Amino acid sequence: MSTGMGKEPPYAVKPPNSQAERAAAVPGEALVVVSRPKIEPAWYAVYAQVRHEGRVYSRLLAKSFECLFPQMERWSRRRDRRKKIQVPIFPGYLFVRSALDNQEHVRILQTPGVVSLVRNKDGPLSIPETQIDSLRTLLGSQEVLTSYPYLRTGMCVRVVNGPLCGCEGILVRKRTGKSRLVVAIDIIQQAVCVELNEEDVEPISERNR
Repeated sequence: MSTGMGKEPPYAVKPPNSQAERAAAVPGEALVVVSRPKIEPAWYAVYAQVRHEGRVYSRLLAKSFECLFPQMERWSRRRDRRKKIQVPIFPGYLFVRSALDNQEHVRILQTPGVVSLVRNKDGPLSIPETQIDSLRTLLGSQEVLTSYPYLRTGMCVRVVNGPLCGCEGILVRKRTGKSRLVVAIDIIQQAVCVELNEEDVEPISERNR
């Protein structure tokens, strides 16, 4: 007597499991393969708990995400001693590059310290590559960086000479006669600036950015 727990008899017929097996089992049935559109990697702004940006950065790196956490040197404000420390250029924000499907989105949001991705009603907003490239060039230079109020208006320029060649941003003139290049990250409405000579820049139109 069979208990129902033993091996199947050699004449047992298994039902087709996969779509390919089902198509092969039914003569004339076409195999339809639905391909999903490929999502290209892009940069996104991560809104993190203030003063936890560094920890979030490390945790995202541990998940194999490509990240950017812009920092600049400042003198500490401690009274007992003064030393140079690294502080965030954009407090509360860092950047992550991802082919952002639902699974990757959830992996980012589940990272401790992450509040959200900067978004609108349609979803997370990607950052133009030119803005990230310009920011990286500034961070890799030996120039002194300072945070700067975000500007909506101003002359858009591209640096054509010197170590910052290729950077794009907004040209701002100071009362002292010196000029600054302001590199803005639009979706978080924050910016960083560096002093330069106006002879090293050329104007660019919005359509060429």
